[in-house]
Amino acid sequence: MTTETAGNQSEITTFTMQCFSEKTELQIPLFIVFLLIFLIIIIGNIVIFATIISSSHLHTPMYIFLCVLSFLDICYASTTLPKLLVMLATQRKIISFVGCMTQLYFFLSFICTEFLLLATMAYDRYAAICHPLHYTLLMSLKNCVKLLAASFAIGFLDPFVFALLIANLSFCASRLIDHFFCDVSPVLKLTCSDTSILEILIYINGALVGSSAFILTSTSYIFIICTIMRIRSSHGQQKAFSTCASHLMCVLIFYVTIICLDTRPIKAFNPKRDKFFSLLYMTLIPLLNPIIYTLKNNDFKESLKKLITKRCAYSK
Repeated sequence: MTTETAGNQSEITTFTMQCFSEKTELQIPLFIVFLLIFLIIIIGNIVIFATIISSSHLHTPMYIFLCVLSFLDICYASTTLPKLLVMLATQRKIISFVGCMTQLYFFLSFICTEFLLLATMAYDRYAAICHPLHYTLLMSLKNCVKLLAASFAIGFLDPFVFALLIANLSFCASRLIDHFFCDVSPVLKLTCSDTSILEILIYINGALVGSSAFILTSTSYIFIICTIMRIRSSHGQQKAFSTCASHLMCVLIFYVTIICLDTRPIKAFNPKRDKFFSLLYMTLIPLLNPIIYTLKNNDFKESLKKLITKRCAYSK
């Protein structure tokens, strides 16, 4: 599986995943749990996607962004969970070097894009609440497309250089990744190369992208809260806050899990802790997003009821 080269290094062609447990009796229960989680994520987000696409009155910026968010949640859950399910089902916990680097790149790309998309959604709520008379101009279809294009372009171009640099590192004889997918920290733990400069660049880049998205999001909500507080009626305040409460909750969950995982040096990688937080943003966020965004959204619930009624009528 490996081809020996100079020194004590080897050209790695495959990696072995540690996953969660080596106990045979736990593999099937873990497989069932993650299969159910994956199915709920896929079905929940597809329902949101299909409902918004099929309901013309939901073709507004807020719902278009929500539709794209559901697409992203499906994508980054599908980047890691299907491979994890295969490893648990077959007990063949092996991933090719190319597969590992591909998984790492797309996972980083989808996470980066979601950072930017959540910031864009915060700006949309800012425009709706703070500048309602200019909302249709600020969030026109043309501007929405530009914001989405920018989010995806930056999200997919930004991690490319780092994924390429990691792929060209020299790896030692050890091929065991103490994780359940190819994340940056556990992969860099296996390299024989000096990664100090690369780590600094990763942190600087993460700080620039993450802090820019965070500043835009937090600034938007500062203006939103100030505007809501100036509304005299409590009913008006409640109605204004309800339009952004779901998004704010998802933002908080997303940022807390990412910050807990990524604001520490690569050398401080702790497999048990990192697996726990990785599971949170890998499963909890795409699992909760459909529930949080639709639970109190009457427009969406009415559209979903109409869609289900229409489908049932067609099937008769």
